[in-house]
Amino acid sequence: MIDINIAEAEILSALPGIGPTLAQRIIDYRETYGDFYYIEDIMNVPGIGPDTFENIKDLIMTGYE
Repeated sequence: MIDINIAEAEILSALPGIGPTLAQRIIDYRETYGDFYYIEDIMNVPGIGPDTFENIKDLIMTGYE
């Protein structure tokens, strides 16, 4: 399980459908808006939609759930 609130870009980019660009967007998003509370909140990151979420939902966590 990858904690999307603390994972670095290298680890995030290993997720299916998440490359270096989306990994950096995840980091930028959490630096701007704070931690993700629910894993579904990752869909607020531009470029991550329902299809990508379906591919990664069983591999990620937030530490709050």
